[in-house]
Parts: sequence; C-alpha cells; structure tokens
Amino acid sequence: MKLYIKYMVSNRCKMAVKEDLKRLGLHFIMVDLGEVEIMENISEEQREQVKIALLNSGFELMDSKRAVLIEKIKNTVIEMVHHSDHVIKTNFSNFLSEKLNHDYTYLSNLFSAIQGTTIEQFIIAHKIERIKELIIYGELNITEIAWKMNYSSVAHLSNQFKKMTGLTPSHFKKLKGQRRSPIEHIGILLNNDGTNN
Repeated sequence: MKLYIKYMVSNRCKMAVKEDLKRLGLHFIMVDLGEVEIMENISEEQREQVKIALLNSGFELMDSKRAVLIEKIKNTVIEMVHHSDHVIKTNFSNFLSEKLNHDYTYLSNLFSAIQGTTIEQFIIAHKIERIKELIIYGELNITEIAWKMNYSSVAHLSNQFKKMTGLTPSHFKKLKGQRRSPIEHIGILLNNDGTNN
C-alpha cells in the first residue's frame, strides 16, 4: 500500500518516517521523498494512527490526489537540485513531465493555482539555495557551480543569484552562509496568499 507524505524533503526526514512506521508495527518496502510503500493494507483506524504519528514528527499524510501531485512536483525539484550528483542537461519541463507522467502545462497550472507561485520560480529558489550551499562548501569555483547547476554562463548564474538574494555570489561568500534557509521553507516564502504549502 502506498502512502503520500508532505514535508519529506531530506534523508533525515526519511529516517524519521521509518522510525514512526516501525513504532506502529508497519513494515515498509520503500521510503522515498514524499512517498512510502508499506506491506500492510491498513484500516481507517491504523491510517489515523499513522497520520497522528507523522504529525507529531512534523509531516502530513495526504489524501487529495492534487495535493499528492503537488508534493511529487516539489520532491522531484528537491531531488534534482539538492540530492542529485548528475547534471540534468534536458529541459526541466520535459524531465518533470516524463517523471510524473503528466503534461507539463497541466502540472504548471495546477502548481501555480495551489502554490501561488510558478514551478519555474520554485526551481530557481531551490537552485539559489543549493548554490549558496556550494559556495559555502568552497569545493567548486563559480564556473564549476554554474556548470553543475545547468546555467548557460557564470553571468546568468550571477544575475539570477543577485536578483534573488540582493548579493553577488562573491559577496555572499564573504558572509559565510548567514542567509541560508532550510529546504522545507524554500518556495513557501514565494506564496502570495501567505499559506504554508
């Protein structure tokens, strides 16, 4: 049985969900960002127990198909930007459409309607946060970061970084990461309606 969980954005989140499932005596086949497959078919009472356990750990069990799809979009972006060592050289709209098996226009319209921001803005916000992380690590120079993050040039990266943060990448480096945000908060700040999605 598959369960869809909101706010799973890191490996630490996956470990926390595994612990919650173990405490409830449930056996998982797979735990991924936003998605869990368990061996059991659970009753409504057990589902409520899972829901409460997840809420106590800062997660949310999702029922709505639209909410599940929105979370899949977010998790695909997070996986691509923060957890992938591969440089995705394909157009992200094609990548997302193929991965989620939906037309990109549909995904884009749904995301904008529910989140109050575009998928593109959400991706940019995450890319900027990842760039901050890479700058702080200091293992790559700005040219290597631009290539890794699939920017057409260092100038393109620098312009977008300055537009989003108000700082150049070199000025940010001098601040030593004082402006980084947790992954689960990225994109939330972009909502126009002030909701916490």
